[in-house]
Amino acid sequence: MDKSLTYADAGVDIDKADNLVKVIKKIASQTPRSGVMSEIGGFGGLFSLNLSNLERPVLVSSTDGVGTKLKIAFMMNKHDTIGIDLVGMCVNDIVVQGAKPLFFLDYLSMGKLDTDIATEVIKGIAEGCKKANCALIGGETAEMPGLYTSGEYDLAGFSVGAVDNSKIVDGSEIRVGHKLIGIASSGLHSNGYSLVRKICFDVLKLKIDAHVPELGRTLGEVLIEPTKIYSVTIQRLIKDLPIHGIAHITGGGIPDNIVRIIPKTCKVEIRKGSWDIPPIFTYLKKAGKIAETEMMRTFNNGIGMIAVVPEKGAQDVMQRLDGMNERAFVIGQVVERKTSKTQVKWIKETSLEC
Repeated sequence: MDKSLTYADAGVDIDKADNLVKVIKKIASQTPRSGVMSEIGGFGGLFSLNLSNLERPVLVSSTDGVGTKLKIAFMMNKHDTIGIDLVGMCVNDIVVQGAKPLFFLDYLSMGKLDTDIATEVIKGIAEGCKKANCALIGGETAEMPGLYTSGEYDLAGFSVGAVDNSKIVDGSEIRVGHKLIGIASSGLHSNGYSLVRKICFDVLKLKIDAHVPELGRTLGEVLIEPTKIYSVTIQRLIKDLPIHGIAHITGGGIPDNIVRIIPKTCKVEIRKGSWDIPPIFTYLKKAGKIAETEMMRTFNNGIGMIAVVPEKGAQDVMQRLDGMNERAFVIGQVVERKTSKTQVKWIKETSLEC
């Protein structure tokens, strides 16, 4: 072999990657936060833990991906919101413990680096960080020839927040009689997309741009709807209201997530029909002939967060949420657990007063 091989010959363009870093630096600079000590491009992101407002600061961290919702972005060739999903999936897991998000890092891997797509993805991540009030301080963009199908990529993230040890929200103060307040989701968020794609594209044979009358929009527009980020909402609630437990309704739906914060001596009664279920869930249930139990364990079904609060404080929480233009519903209550059976009981709709 006469020719001297280069990394570019193997499919990795270092110059293109260097240029992308310059673009990312500019995007990340739009997510300022006190504590940031470095720019994108160093070996590690620096963040000063000057947490003088916390007597005994505890760091809270979470890592996650977007799952097969990425396939929807590929099909639509729309990459500017999937980063919001990434931030949301990570940040929503730390705010439920009372933590304020501090910073975020991402990992983007592509078979062949496409700077236009990568830039759109990073813009979405930055937008998610703005919504969460945290800083994008670093990440990794990897070009890996032969590992991904052309035009596809993988995406993961990592978030860190802080909370005072005395103000951690862990469910330990939940008692019999507490109310469950569900805060509306923006749609599917980022869970259940393998089943969604099975129904929509294998069973119904729909195209991504098909207009679905039951949904009032194209299929793609509904499926790409970004995950709602609850950071600001939760921070405003826990500041001065008695929030004794918060559950992020993600993979596993309401049944698998609410039990993560409920004491073993208690269980919850959740009232069917006590909240508005977005059309996409009804549509999927009917089209896929999905059993109700399967729906509840796969999707959020319109509830993105559940706050557990004392009965006397429930009305104040509802009023606060209304003032923030959040759609919220009293969906259940905490009761005594008399047997070792499941901690979640579904009951028929009746009036639940705060």
